[in-house]
Amino acid sequence: MAVDNLPATLGDALKAINQQLYPNVYTCLVVLITMLVATATAERSFSVMRRVKTYLRSTMTTERLSSLALLHAYKDVDIDVQQVINEFADRKDRRLAFLFRQ
Repeated sequence: MAVDNLPATLGDALKAINQQLYPNVYTCLVVLITMLVATATAERSFSVMRRVKTYLRSTMTTERLSSLALLHAYKDVDIDVQQVINEFADRKDRRLAFLFRQ
């Protein structure tokens, strides 16, 4: 294969490769194509974790810490408060009834 015929992108390489002849190379190319180019999500998670996990909150469970971090990172997403209250109230019987439950 001449240098002029080499694939320029990963998509071109994926189209040009023989999957039966090189199954491992094909799998690697598929993984490379599906990987994210930017690391903004990971960086956002670490910066949020520094703000959420303070000294006073260092004893919280992993599930709660993850949930708080998600809420903080994606705070621009609208949340239906009434749906959250209803879901929380329906999880188990509580001693006090929720006054604002519909």
